Amino acid sequence: MLTVRHYRDVEAQTAAPGVTMRVVLGPKEGAPTFNLRVFELQPGASSPHHNHWWEHEVFVLSGEGVAYSEDGERPVSEGMAILVPGGVVHHFTNTGSAVLRFICLVPQEWLEGVRAQ
Repeated sequence: MLTVRHYRDVEAQTAAPGVTMRVVLGPKEGAPTFNLRVFELQPGASSPHHNHWWEHEVFVLSGEGVAYSEDGERPVSEGMAILVPGGVVHHFTNTGSAVLRFICLVPQEWLEGVRAQ
């Protein structure tokens, strides 16, 4: 059975000051392997500086900003795709005057147990 929903129908959760996240598709919707999340960063806001074992893929829907990693910073804007490999310390900052909105795809938490095997 297909699940079809608008991301704005999902309640936004505060992820950091000026940063919200919506888990648009995840375990509650029957997604067995991945979480599809939509982040919105207000002008000047940044996601937390962090790393994790899993890769994640990001697709920028609107706005402009910078993706930071140990290798430096890269400008990002609408239509750009970003691969963040596992183990890379990273964060995103909105450098524009409008909301920076992007999709982020990550594995379900249960995969941590699979990785350990």
